[in-house]
Amino acid sequence: MIASVLIGAAIFGYAIWHFVKFINKSKKGKCAACELKNSCSSQCGIPPKVK
Repeated sequence: MIASVLIGAAIFGYAIWHFVKFINKSKKGKCAACELKNSCSSQCGIPPKVK
């Protein structure tokens, strides 16, 4: 019984952790949260030049 509760708590804790991680990444935007932002060919991380 205790093992079932611990396994359930671990599963729900892991799911909540990933949900919070997903929300934080989505707040940053598409390119800001990308791991390849420094070497990306689309260059969305580079701001446009202001005239």
